[in-house]
Amino acid sequence: MSLAVVRTRAQVGVQAPEVTVEVHLSGGLPALSIVGLPEKAVSESRERVRSALINSGFTFPQRRITINLAPADLPKEGGRYDLAIAIGILAASQQIPMEALEQREFLGELALSGQVRPVRGVLPAAIRCDAQEHSLILAEENAQEAGIVRNLAIYPVNHLLQLVAHLMGSEPVARYSANQKGINSAPNYPDVRDVKGQSKAKRMLEIAAAGQHNLILAGPPGSGKSMLANRLPGLLPLMEEQERLDVAAVYSVAGAGGDVISGRRPFRAPHHTASAVALVGGGSSPRPGEISLAHQGVLFLDELPEFNRKVLEVLREPMESGEILISRAARQCSFPARFQMVAAMNPCPCGYFNDGSDRCRCSPDMVRRYQDKISGPLLDRIDMQLWVNAISKAEMLEHTGSNESSAQVRERVVAARQLQIERQGCCNQALDGPELEQVCAISENDKLLLVNALEKMQLSARAFHRILRVARTIADLTGAEQVETAHLLEALSYRRGLMPSQASA
Repeated sequence: MSLAVVRTRAQVGVQAPEVTVEVHLSGGLPALSIVGLPEKAVSESRERVRSALINSGFTFPQRRITINLAPADLPKEGGRYDLAIAIGILAASQQIPMEALEQREFLGELALSGQVRPVRGVLPAAIRCDAQEHSLILAEENAQEAGIVRNLAIYPVNHLLQLVAHLMGSEPVARYSANQKGINSAPNYPDVRDVKGQSKAKRMLEIAAAGQHNLILAGPPGSGKSMLANRLPGLLPLMEEQERLDVAAVYSVAGAGGDVISGRRPFRAPHHTASAVALVGGGSSPRPGEISLAHQGVLFLDELPEFNRKVLEVLREPMESGEILISRAARQCSFPARFQMVAAMNPCPCGYFNDGSDRCRCSPDMVRRYQDKISGPLLDRIDMQLWVNAISKAEMLEHTGSNESSAQVRERVVAARQLQIERQGCCNQALDGPELEQVCAISENDKLLLVNALEKMQLSARAFHRILRVARTIADLTGAEQVETAHLLEALSYRRGLMPSQASA
């Protein structure tokens, strides 16, 4: 039979649709053509595959070879199809048995020598391959990444000859055994115990971690804003297996390294010169941006007013939806972006406005322009806002910070999150619609208190819902079944404004 069918996987965002490589040998002048919307790197695979087969000692068929990459309307990119094409040619020319291709998928780029090279975006392919109960054959360098999928049968190879020997049964390749050591252990994060003073800011970090809320810290230079933000990941619960897979899939597609394989939550801190595409992703072949690389973790934006305002505005939709849809003329890609945003800012260009000293040299107009770089709609989407005073000299000279470690705080956070999952199946930050009204029900007196506070503070309906969510999280941390007045008042205290004059109002 001169027709062979081999399975492989494409890459579309964080998805890996199946691609069937159909290889047909027919009479006519020797030629090799690839159809099925191949881009340039795929079309060039004809030269790589021919040289790899010849240099590995195989016979390259001197016939007309037609290779179809189905489905035909799905664009194909990169060298990930080389291995499947080569195996298809060998099977169609009867150099390996057709039966060896059943229930197997192939993923890898070929060198001219026949060496199998790694490709980007292996993990999404491994997840889908496992769902189909197929085994996966790939480059040795990709085995650790694919090994995150616990039950998948993975056979890593480093050369085409090794793969053919495996398919022929003469020298079987050992199934890859993933090392799961350290995945369930707590990663080594900076400890909140190191922070001196700032008890209210630490309390806000705990609430934010428990309910997955966004927050912003404002204050003079040296008040500990960045130090506090860096300690938020250490307060978050360890990632569940599905969360770990989702995060690792984004990093796999981005071709980025990191500790996500071990369960470490992402912490991304892009510089304020980052472009909108760098934050949300994009490009002619869409790649995930910083908000997707922060999925299930923390996105820290230091010196928030220094970011271009147009860049910051692109965050508004993902903060609400938890995903980013990148549209191009030929395709659309969706990347997950359920992150916690932590922002830090100074009150003015010099940083010392209203800090209790006379160091500030900024005019009122300069202060207003600096603060206006952050739009109202963006601030409205940030659940908790706090002014952080500089610590006193006495606190700074203390030898230790708080007596409570991140691990102790994390225990309360984990307990609060467990209550939320059992009650509504998600964190409080994701509550919406009738479920929000039911879970965050308050008394008539508290409703009146909240309405009066909203009118006085000139807050929007969105802020009203966010205050309720924060109050619900505070109640969960105390183990209360209902949102009480004390919980509501504390939640309101985190919406009083970012400047000290506003905070004391």
